[in-house]
Amino acid sequence: MFSHIMIGSNDIEKSKVFYDAILSVLGYPSGVIDAKGRCLYINKDGVLGITKPINGELATHGNGMTIGLKVSSPELVDSWHAAGLANGGVACEDPPGLRVSGERKMYLAYLRD
Repeated sequence: MFSHIMIGSNDIEKSKVFYDAILSVLGYPSGVIDAKGRCLYINKDGVLGITKPINGELATHGNGMTIGLKVSSPELVDSWHAAGLANGGVACEDPPGLRVSGERKMYLAYLRD
């Protein structure tokens, strides 16, 4: 169901130390800091990311959080986004489209409820 989960942090390096420690117990490799300064834990099933909130505000209870749902096509992503907007959702970030991070390519759309 989930393609990725982003967790907000005000101190990426401190968070990386914590998540490296707890995830290594489960057999995951250390997180990788990407070009945007996010710490990413990537495996074949998805991504756990640690990031500063994109709006520049402090990470708090929920600010900086993203939960990504897996869908089967870009058309379904667009339909999901349109349904969210039609039902009171607020568009955030870029419009729906392809996002590339290294070798990983995902067609994404973002909403706030």
